[in-house]
Amino acid sequence: MKAYLFGWNPVKWAWHDIDEDIQKLSANGGLEETWSVASHKTIQPGDRAYIVRLGLEPKGIFASGIVTSEPFLALRKGRTYYRIIITLDVLLNPDKEPILTFDILKTGNLASQTWTPQGSGIAIRPELVDELEGVWQDFLNG
Repeated sequence: MKAYLFGWNPVKWAWHDIDEDIQKLSANGGLEETWSVASHKTIQPGDRAYIVRLGLEPKGIFASGIVTSEPFLALRKGRTYYRIIITLDVLLNPDKEPILTFDILKTGNLASQTWTPQGSGIAIRPELVDELEGVWQDFLNG
C-alpha cells in the first residue's frame, strides 16, 4: 500500500468545527474531507493518508484515513489545485488530546521522511509505510 502525508497549518486555515467533525466520524465510522494533493499523478483511491499539523505546537500526525477519490481539479482562493477526498478513520483535536508528535516521528528509520511538507499530499517513503502504520496504531492503542 502507498501512503501520503498531508499538511494542515491552523495559522493559515482554522478548523473551527473539528470537535463536531470528530463527533460525526465517531457516529458514522468515517468522515469525508477534501484535501489538496501535490502527488496527483501517483495517488490513487485506496492509498493511506496521514494528516500532520504544522505551524503551531503541538506538531505531528493527528488524523489518518483512506484516499477515496481520483485527483480532481478545484478552484480555491482564485487558483486551480488538484484535490482528493480522504475518508478519515481517525481525527484527534491537537489542542485537546495527544497527537503523534515530531519527537517520535523524527527517530529511527522514520527520521528519513520529511514531516514538514511544503506541499500537501507528498508520498511517504515506501520502506517506511508499514513502520509508520505500526507506530500510529501503537500510539492510538497506547
